[in-house]
Amino acid sequence: MLKKKNIFILSLGIMLGVFMGICGSVFAERDNVEPVADTAEALPYEDLRTFTEIFGRIKRDYVEPVSDKKLLEDAIRGMLSGLDPHSAYLIAEEYQELKEGTTGQFGGLGIEVTMENGFVKVVSPIDDTPAQRAGIKTGDLIVRLDDQPVKGMTLAEAVKLMRGEPGSTILLTVVREGVEAPLKISITRDIIKVKSVKNRMLEKGYGYVRISSFQSGTGESLKEALAALKKENAGNLKGLVLDLRNNPGGVLNAAVEVSDAFIKSGLIVYTEGRIENSEMRFNAAADDLLDGAPIVVLINAGSASASEIVAGALQDQKRAVIMGEKSFGKGSVQTILPTSGGSAVKLTTARYYTPSGRSIQAEGIEPDIALARVKLEELEKSEFKPVKEADLSHHLQNGKGKESKEAAQEKEKEALEKDYPLYQALTLLKGISIMKK
Repeated sequence: MLKKKNIFILSLGIMLGVFMGICGSVFAERDNVEPVADTAEALPYEDLRTFTEIFGRIKRDYVEPVSDKKLLEDAIRGMLSGLDPHSAYLIAEEYQELKEGTTGQFGGLGIEVTMENGFVKVVSPIDDTPAQRAGIKTGDLIVRLDDQPVKGMTLAEAVKLMRGEPGSTILLTVVREGVEAPLKISITRDIIKVKSVKNRMLEKGYGYVRISSFQSGTGESLKEALAALKKENAGNLKGLVLDLRNNPGGVLNAAVEVSDAFIKSGLIVYTEGRIENSEMRFNAAADDLLDGAPIVVLINAGSASASEIVAGALQDQKRAVIMGEKSFGKGSVQTILPTSGGSAVKLTTARYYTPSGRSIQAEGIEPDIALARVKLEELEKSEFKPVKEADLSHHLQNGKGKESKEAAQEKEKEALEKDYPLYQALTLLKGISIMKK
């Protein structure tokens, strides 16, 4: 059975807007945490003396007065950021924003970001947000915010500049792989309302579910989506495409619930760390909402953390075919430790592993079927085309009142031109269905 805990997956970076970190790694909010005494090693008095000496010099000699509070906060931030890209100090405002972010509504641009080589890197734009509509893509490097260079800023400082009142605009200067000149992209800030699950029928018997992020209600929304697809299909599905592309993650329990919806038994994910309560195991309950119907999971480089948990679990349990690109590779676990004054420390405390024991930290999920990024264009049409029965004047209709095969092929052609990976996923599902017969 599922273990229910107050556990979330944190972001790879900081979500733009009033949101900070909903997906990328695990966090367990724990109140009244007792400090751990490490008696195995004496305090480094010489290093502490150096710290206090530098602290004093800054107070005395810096060109402008600096408060003790700012110096100490900056020292704590530096201490944590020096560990890894995901450990951080959260002041009270940032901590509150992080907790609010898991509700699925926040203000900002709608992109998940991290820091790389001093620049803000886009992990993933969120579906139906200003950033996605403006054309921001996974892998973009943001080098300027309006007139200010990003180089030299902390991630928190960059995010603060990108926040603002809904309706206000910001100009991002973006460097994109394969594009020679930097791009200037103007984005109007908005209140971001994320609907994490969307569904539709691809064609008779084959359903499509898109999960854009993992929120506290995503597991329940998935059940509703599958029920709606079955109702529209007037029966069980022959197959399902589960789209996790550009999904930066979210709430851990939601990732476990989504995986459990398709797995009848066995391990979903587990974590290991140095401290006892960093070790967790999540097992599936005895049910499968698709009754064994085949699944193709679409992933890409923007699929991170919670998305990788789901893809890894379904892959290891031989429940789905993973198709697309290698995922982001975020496999470390962060724990949120509340401190006095409403602030908190986000500290990497463990790594998570797929059921077979794979750590995907800095490795990612390798798809079973890799798809290169391609752009399909229709070949130039010839003046002459083969004449078919349907082209003849006064040709007979097929008499069955059903859509012609040619019309169906035209729909498939449109789908291929619009979304090549999705078309390939549907083709694979059809092939599996035929073989099962």
